[in-house]
Amino acid sequence: MLKRMFDATVSLVALIGLFPIILLTALLIRVKLGSPVIFKQQRPGLMAKPFNVFKFRTMTDERDESGELLSDKVRLTSFGKFIRKLSLDELPQLWNVFRGDMSFVGPRPLLMEYLPLYNEHQARRHEVRPGITGWAQVNGRNAISWEQKFDYDVWYVDNQSFWLDIKILFMTVLKVFKSEGINQTGQATMTKFTGTPSASDRGKERIK
Repeated sequence: MLKRMFDATVSLVALIGLFPIILLTALLIRVKLGSPVIFKQQRPGLMAKPFNVFKFRTMTDERDESGELLSDKVRLTSFGKFIRKLSLDELPQLWNVFRGDMSFVGPRPLLMEYLPLYNEHQARRHEVRPGITGWAQVNGRNAISWEQKFDYDVWYVDNQSFWLDIKILFMTVLKVFKSEGINQTGQATMTKFTGTPSASDRGKERIK
C-alpha cells in the first residue's frame, strides 16, 4: 500500500513539475521525427496481464522495398540516441505509474512475445508491477545478458522493500548522469530474447 501511495503521489507531482520538459521533448520529436510522437505498445504487467506502455518515439519509420521496417541501428537517429541517453523517452511512463499499470521500481515490461519463452524462474518477474527502472537497470541495464537481467529481476521480487526502491531510484539518477549501460555492445538496442537453453541443451551444444 505504501509503495502504491508513493507511486501515485510522486508520479502526479512529476507529471506536473516536468510538464515543460515533457512538452518541449514532444515538440522536438514532432519536428525531428514526425508523428506519432508517442510510441504505444502492449506489454505484460502484474501477473502478465497486458497493458499499453507509453514511450516517446526515438526511431524513424524507414522501410525497405518490401515494406519491412529497417533495422533498429538504421532507424535510431542521433537525436533518438540523445533522447535515450537522458532517458527522456521514458517520461510518458509517468502516466502508466499514475494509472497503476506500472511502478517507479520493478522489472522492466518486455514484449508480449517473450511470455512463452520464460522458464519457471524467469516468469516470476511478473509477480510484481513492472517498473520504469529496476534492480537489473542499475546493475548493467542493456550491457548484461538476458539471463542476468532476469536473475536480478527475480532477486528484486524476493527482496523488495520501500528502502530498496529508494536506493534503486538514487542509483538510477547516477546511471542516467553517467549514461551507463544504454546499449548492448555492438547493438543499437538490446537484441531480442529467444529463450534460455536448458542445462541439458547447453551440455549437448558443448559436446558438438
